[in-house]
Amino acid sequence: MTQTTIRLNQSHVLACLKLDARALNGLWNSDHWERELSDPQRLCVGIAASADDLLAMACGWVVMDELQITLIAVDPEQRRRGLGRTVLKQLLADANNAGVKQAWLDVAEDNLGAQALYSALGFKTIGRRARYYRDGKDALIQSLEMQREVNLT
Repeated sequence: MTQTTIRLNQSHVLACLKLDARALNGLWNSDHWERELSDPQRLCVGIAASADDLLAMACGWVVMDELQITLIAVDPEQRRRGLGRTVLKQLLADANNAGVKQAWLDVAEDNLGAQALYSALGFKTIGRRARYYRDGKDALIQSLEMQREVNLT
């Protein structure tokens, strides 16, 4: 299967909704996705299997010189293949090119796989949000000081 890393835009709303449903149980609705993909202050990248099918995606909001990573999703059947790392690194590279100096994200306290990925990329835990998620789990707040160059390999 050919996989292509792409910048997501409004033409990808349906593909984002489909991956969101598979990977995140429908976290965002179509209105949210339309806003996310049309706002120039928001960055979204994905790995496409075809024109209307995404295997992974990552999104974030650029505010001043910071990136708030809002979402990272990988198709459950494609996990543990490096796709999350690929989209996150591309998102960080795009943010770096936009002058971002620091990136932030929240991760569930029991999501050890994601925590390992973020740690490998240099994220540090700097705080905790108690009962942040719908299921009552805490979120760890993580931060990354951006480098002038992001290595995509």
